[in-house]
Amino acid sequence: MPTLLLVDGSSYLYRAFHALPDLRNSAGEPTGAVRGVLSMLRRLESDYKAEYRACVFDAKGKTFRDDLYPEYKSHRPPMPDDLRAQIEPLHEAVEAEGWPLLVVDGVEADDVIGTLTRQAAEAGWEVVISTGDKDLTQLVRPGVRWVNTMSEEVLDEAGVEAKFGVPPSRIIDYLALMGDTVDNVPGVEKCGPKTAVKWLNQYGDLDTLMARADEVGGKVGENLRKHLDFLPLGRKLVTVATDLELPLKPEQLHARADDKQKLAALYERMEFKSWLRELQNPAAADSAPAAAETAAEAAPQVEPGAHRSGYEGILEWAQFDAWLARISAASLTAFDTETTSLDPMAAKLVGMSFSVTPGEAAYLPLTHAYADAPAQLPLDEVLAKLKPWLESAEHRKVGQNLKYDAHVLANHGIRLGGIAEDTLLESYVLESDKSHDMDSLASRHLGLKTLSYTEVCGKGAKQIGFAEVAVERAVEYAAEDADITLRLHHKLSKQLAPEPRLAKVYREIELPVLEVLFEMERTGVLIDDFLLAQHSEELGRRLHGLEQQAHELAGQPFNLGSPKQLGEILFTKLGLPVVKKTATGQPSTDEDVLTQLAEDYPLPKLLLEHRGLAKLKNTYTDKLPLMVNPRTGRVHTSFSQAVAVTGRLASSEPNLQNIPIRSEEGRRIRAAFIAPKGHRIVSADYSQIELRIMAHLSGDKGLLDAFAKGEDVHRATAGEIFGTAPGEVTSEQRRYAKVINFGLIYGMSAHGLARNLGIERAAAANYIDRYFARYPGVAAYMDNTRASAKDKGYVETVFGRRLYLPELRAQQAGRRQGAERAAINAPMQGTAADLIKLAMIAVSGWLKSSGAKSRLILQVHDELVLEVPEDEVATIREQLPRLMAGVAELSVPLLAEVGEGNNWDEAH
Repeated sequence: MPTLLLVDGSSYLYRAFHALPDLRNSAGEPTGAVRGVLSMLRRLESDYKAEYRACVFDAKGKTFRDDLYPEYKSHRPPMPDDLRAQIEPLHEAVEAEGWPLLVVDGVEADDVIGTLTRQAAEAGWEVVISTGDKDLTQLVRPGVRWVNTMSEEVLDEAGVEAKFGVPPSRIIDYLALMGDTVDNVPGVEKCGPKTAVKWLNQYGDLDTLMARADEVGGKVGENLRKHLDFLPLGRKLVTVATDLELPLKPEQLHARADDKQKLAALYERMEFKSWLRELQNPAAADSAPAAAETAAEAAPQVEPGAHRSGYEGILEWAQFDAWLARISAASLTAFDTETTSLDPMAAKLVGMSFSVTPGEAAYLPLTHAYADAPAQLPLDEVLAKLKPWLESAEHRKVGQNLKYDAHVLANHGIRLGGIAEDTLLESYVLESDKSHDMDSLASRHLGLKTLSYTEVCGKGAKQIGFAEVAVERAVEYAAEDADITLRLHHKLSKQLAPEPRLAKVYREIELPVLEVLFEMERTGVLIDDFLLAQHSEELGRRLHGLEQQAHELAGQPFNLGSPKQLGEILFTKLGLPVVKKTATGQPSTDEDVLTQLAEDYPLPKLLLEHRGLAKLKNTYTDKLPLMVNPRTGRVHTSFSQAVAVTGRLASSEPNLQNIPIRSEEGRRIRAAFIAPKGHRIVSADYSQIELRIMAHLSGDKGLLDAFAKGEDVHRATAGEIFGTAPGEVTSEQRRYAKVINFGLIYGMSAHGLARNLGIERAAAANYIDRYFARYPGVAAYMDNTRASAKDKGYVETVFGRRLYLPELRAQQAGRRQGAERAAINAPMQGTAADLIKLAMIAVSGWLKSSGAKSRLILQVHDELVLEVPEDEVATIREQLPRLMAGVAELSVPLLAEVGEGNNWDEAH
């Protein structure tokens, strides 16, 4: 019986690129991903003796899924240049090593594999699918196995069901319910693997579940009903196609002999020396030196776990004293904590780890509690002895996300001092478009496989807390954290050293703002939970009233959250026009459809209002009071520095940066963020900051003059475009100018401007032409930025932060144009992010030096929010604009506007 071996080349290419260190030949070409994929192919050849085989890669450009759902994979970062550069040589090498190579336009590698699998299985062949993609487990059937070469996992039908809880025939339904964050396919909110498996086991399949969705109770049932309209499309997006017209059939995929001449040239170029020697002298293939060299070339990697040989656990006072002496004498100590929780305001110490020399580290267990746990040094005595060192500014410390460790120590009454370096931030400044977790960094920069948290603590329902981990195992994991942190700092600091502007961003922006954010998170914000409860009750009444009105307009009661019932009401009973259909051919009732219908019909308009209010109630008025910390009586968000590639901060648990403010209902939520008795909320935000940055970057005389004179820049722009004296500009003309000013910053096209203003495209194009004629410096800046970005592969903020844009060189026009728009906007958005961080540092520094009792509590985009004692309000109102305007000297003046009130809404 023939065997067909199908390899998902694209899956392995990405995994090899991110898993292996940055290997290069002497010409500077990246080679690690090529080496990694070829190594896996060689292993597969050895493990599966298949006379038919193919290595399948994704083609460039759009696929049919992009046509079905434009947001498909839209959030994926652009392919890194170093990865893109390895695709062509890898394809050449794959073919030279005798593998048929398949790249089919318009479809993904998954679909090519799916079609070949069906064809081969129907012919009675055995099929082995090698991939890291769980989606392809849907193809498993008798005679078809799924293999992950990297993890050595092999799944048949029983294996798929054991791993996922559903058989291969239900994997599509399972994926549709959960969604796919990698491909940006939304699933049912809060529906994880357990819920998906529970529903499918209870109802049998997705169609039955959808038909009986009204039976599903609880919040997740509501979420299911909200998502019903998208589920058929979601199912289609996660379904691997098996009916394609392919250029080759399985029987044409014979394994071929190596092309030794091509391989020799490729190995020589990529400097795969041991493989080249093996090719030229096969007898040397079994020699130990060649094997050792092959391992060294694949990664600068030691034997797994060997790097932990210098670790120890501190269980005796003599050991503690020896390590305290070492860290006290060290010029820099890597420090890390192990804790009871990921919540920084609640986490308590389980232990601490230290390293002062790469390869040597220690873990100090403190509160491990399990049967037969060894005696540990008493927590209180240890902290008393360590407190002077922990709080010392002179004893420099390096960590991976030290802001979290600072919170943990603060929970024990210790203020962490001497935060000198942070590997998370070093990585973020150097390569903001990549992952910054320690496991990824260790693999990428050190070639080391670190112990993961799940390896130590387990996962899912069987996961244990770190305090339950055996101390011997905890030493391996925790000491490794400190050791790897120190090694990474040595590596990353060397990369920063020859880049003075990047080093300045790290040293003068990211590190100082870390401590400001710690203070803000620690302070938290006060909310009026009674006001939120009142608002929630009112929203509930309004939602009920809207529901009754909807029933009246429909002429019958129906479930407003059921797309099926809604479709029957709108299109069958009321006969409204069908705007678009779902993947299953049913009339769509999504938000875009309702928005279009709302222009002419009352029921869709009412349904949109109902959905908007329901979101406010569920996301904010109901949820925020539940997030009040019982110890402080406040809500404590977490600000993340290393998330957005532009340098903007992100807020989570809860996200306080996305509270809507355009509607009265949204503003009422901000009104619930209140000042305590005897205080006021003061808000200060930069005025038209991105336009000012555009004026500075472009050097356009017209814009510079308008800002220098303190003119209303939108009115000045309207005067230029419409040929009108500024004093005679109408409000409509100013509105048009404002849309153009901000639209061009974000790369808005004539089509987009026309849609935004509700005018003809030709008129919009004319306005843009007039704008560029009046502001030629802006046009020149945009042209120069596109050209420079395409040449360099990145753009920079005023302060030197780099924003990489590899899609500028994409073959596909849509992706290239999107990157060009990003190239125009990123320097402005990134510079604005840098400015607000500098403002936070300046304001925080002044508050401390002046002895003021006012406190920064929030940062949202270009706005700072403070909690201010009433007797300091006048001083703060005077100082904030001065401090914010003084953080940088641009070609135009920086202006900050200040407001105050009893709550955030009044102050903004």
